[in-house]
Amino acid sequence: MQLEKFYYDNKIVRSFAYATVLWGVVGMLAGLWVAVEFYFPGATLNYPGTTFGRLRPIHTNAVIFAFVGNCIFTGVYYSLQRLCKARMFSDLLSKIHFWGWQTIIVLAAATLFFGITTGKEYAELEWPIDILITLIWVVFGINMFGTIIKRRESHIYVAIWFYIATWITVAMLHIVNSIEIPVNLFKSYSWYAGVQDALVQWWYGHNAVAFFLTTPILGLMYYFLPKAANRPVYSYRLSIIHFWALIFIYIWAGPHHLLYTALPDWAQSLGVVFSVMLIAPSWGGMLNGLFTLRGAWDKVREDPVLKFFVVAVTCYGMSTFEGPMLSLKNVNAIAHFTDWIIGHVHIGGLGWNGFMAFGMLYFLIPKLFNTPLYSKKLATNHFWLGTIGIVLYAIPMYWAGFTQSLMWKQFTEEGSLQYPFLETVTQIIPMYITRSIGGALYLVGVFFMVYNLYKTVKQGSFIGDEAAEAAPLEKAKSHAKEYWHRVIERRPMQMLVLSLIVVLIGGLIELIPTFLVKSNIPTIASVKPYTPLELQGRDIYIREGCYTCHSQMIRPFRDEVKRYGEYSKAGEFVYDHPFQWGSKRTGPDLAREGGKNPDSWHFLHMFDPRQTSDKSIMPRYPWLYQNDLDVSTTPGKIRAMQTLGVPYEKGYDQIANNDLATQAKTIADGLKTDSKVKQLMTIEGIGNPEKKEIVALIAYLQRIGKDIKAERKSTNVQASLK
Repeated sequence: MQLEKFYYDNKIVRSFAYATVLWGVVGMLAGLWVAVEFYFPGATLNYPGTTFGRLRPIHTNAVIFAFVGNCIFTGVYYSLQRLCKARMFSDLLSKIHFWGWQTIIVLAAATLFFGITTGKEYAELEWPIDILITLIWVVFGINMFGTIIKRRESHIYVAIWFYIATWITVAMLHIVNSIEIPVNLFKSYSWYAGVQDALVQWWYGHNAVAFFLTTPILGLMYYFLPKAANRPVYSYRLSIIHFWALIFIYIWAGPHHLLYTALPDWAQSLGVVFSVMLIAPSWGGMLNGLFTLRGAWDKVREDPVLKFFVVAVTCYGMSTFEGPMLSLKNVNAIAHFTDWIIGHVHIGGLGWNGFMAFGMLYFLIPKLFNTPLYSKKLATNHFWLGTIGIVLYAIPMYWAGFTQSLMWKQFTEEGSLQYPFLETVTQIIPMYITRSIGGALYLVGVFFMVYNLYKTVKQGSFIGDEAAEAAPLEKAKSHAKEYWHRVIERRPMQMLVLSLIVVLIGGLIELIPTFLVKSNIPTIASVKPYTPLELQGRDIYIREGCYTCHSQMIRPFRDEVKRYGEYSKAGEFVYDHPFQWGSKRTGPDLAREGGKNPDSWHFLHMFDPRQTSDKSIMPRYPWLYQNDLDVSTTPGKIRAMQTLGVPYEKGYDQIANNDLATQAKTIADGLKTDSKVKQLMTIEGIGNPEKKEIVALIAYLQRIGKDIKAERKSTNVQASLK
């Protein structure tokens, strides 16, 4: 049979590889910055875009979608061509994909810096960027499937299975979670509210980890680890079990992020059961990777690429054991809202994703430039710096998590809480310092890599179009004894459809009852829509990223009810678009904040938290006292809420600002009666406080939790009448 000559496109691989390095440095620098802010609040520079609330989503988006995202595309564009023995379907689509994705990253960083956010973790980007993400993802899909269809290799290798499942599932997750009502170009409200929004968000959030940070990286593992070791994958049949079991089970596990919350118990239980089951396929994949290296351990000792891969796969195993363990209710009761979760996430992020990316780059760049790696010693030093950095990062976070949980739950003999919340923060400052040292070491290792790759590039000669040849694809013949999965492997569209069906099952079973069965979300008569001023204040709260440090979900534990107030009910959140339950308590829970402190306390606290809470690590928000509240957006926000079913009266959008002004004036007049507030206003030159953003934020903070207090009061009155 005559061989066909063709050329692999290495130019697109190089572009994504360079972007991986660039955004890795940017994302990790942002991470180090926010780590320092935990013990040095002055690191915010008193500037809006540098507070933890705004930098944290910049850091997470930069690491997840910029660093890991570009790493995925680097590996896919390199491996897919060679596994299919075909050039990418379209060079033009490759370029559109690359520049479109970088545009998304830049727009994400800019909008998040300026506080333009939906307030949904890992899905903070506003609706125009969501649409752009969808379009670029479709471009990527067309290019990928076009390449698979025109392949010269009949067998679709295991790595491609994971690429296919990644593409279809990420598309599904992104579209469902991003359904929102636009107010203007920079603001939208989630279509879902409260409990339903929480379920959809963590169905998305957990599976963003599953199908963006795990399945495509597993695809890269199945290609690059055997290539680097020059050995076949340990078990073909284990890879089949690993793939189908993983994508089926993973999609169910999202509710384990919402244990002991207002989510219905049946949904929580489903999340727990499938999370525990997830250990089996996850460890099957880990063992398949590690056993591939059997007989090659001498090479591992010498080759830094394999060192990175071994630790990466080991961290994958650690994370996928710890995740199911954290989903057990008795363990979750200790870990949730603490820094234990931060340690867990970074074992996966720094170890699994980071080390896989570094190993792949050390493997790829010399091949693209037809030269040996500049320095194996430098790469080995990078490996040890990174490994030590991970240890110094993770162990203090585990320690901090246990310390927080134990201190939160500790009672005196008299039955009072032993520790004020602030003491539980100051106690773990040394752990935060150590964590930042570990992060700094990890980042230094990355700079070693940058230098090493730069010198490798300089000494080599880039092969933009790599010559290759292969026989054309023959029509597959039917074999009576052919293994059943071989049939699916020859049919990429069939695998796409089957993958979609497998991941849809869990999603539909969890989501549909929560939306269609009203008893899952019982209503509370006293819960009313936010006033226009409170709605504006809530949007400021979201803009500043307050949800990244404060939860609004009191779980039914003795210590939480004692510290914060009555536990949270599902019906409280029916007008919350989006929900604000949070996932971390760097500061105390705010679900019952309304009425706990006077307006003057909030006014002073937001200007400088150290005035009201000595040793607080919360940043200052002086711009809230200078910025005038933009009331021009009020009518549009009311109309959007009406579209979402919030029962504002017809035509209320036309008069909403009148009510807003009245409430703002009432709050401002009360503030002026406080001597400390008056002194601060004079010193800072704060005129017309009723027009400032701080008054709207105070209105929102004073509203949180009051509806339940009204319900309890009404119930007590009725009981006394009987």
